[in-house]
Amino acid sequence: MTLEETLHADMVAALKARDPELTTTLRMAIAALKNEKVAGKVARELTEADEIAVLQREVRTRKDSAQAYADANRPELAAKELTEARVIGAYLPATLTEAELDALVADAVAAAETASGAKPTMRQMGAIIKAVNAAAARRAEGAVVAAKVKAALA
Repeated sequence: MTLEETLHADMVAALKARDPELTTTLRMAIAALKNEKVAGKVARELTEADEIAVLQREVRTRKDSAQAYADANRPELAAKELTEARVIGAYLPATLTEAELDALVADAVAAAETASGAKPTMRQMGAIIKAVNAAAARRAEGAVVAAKVKAALA
């Protein structure tokens, strides 16, 4: 069962349970996936990684909106956005812990050092970030990965 099918089945269950908040949130997530399918010149099927990327983007958008609402002194709207982010986030794979991410960064830095024969510099930062992101398989935010790599190289 694909992620979209799971979302759809859960939306139907939420409809039957008469849960309007959950229904609305799941409908928005399904709509985001469908919009991604038809984006571009040719409609395409999404891979699981594509579906995860779309849902991660939706979660990030809602967190940003919640922060904007909180800054504008609108706590009720911020709470709604954070609730939606939690609902969508439940369908995403578990994020890496700090220790797991630190281990991936250390491994990537060690691999870069082995490949070049010298301690990696900031010039290799992009390649190391790319390697860590590939190993993390979308279970860590790019900004967090970049910060950890930068700290390891400094």
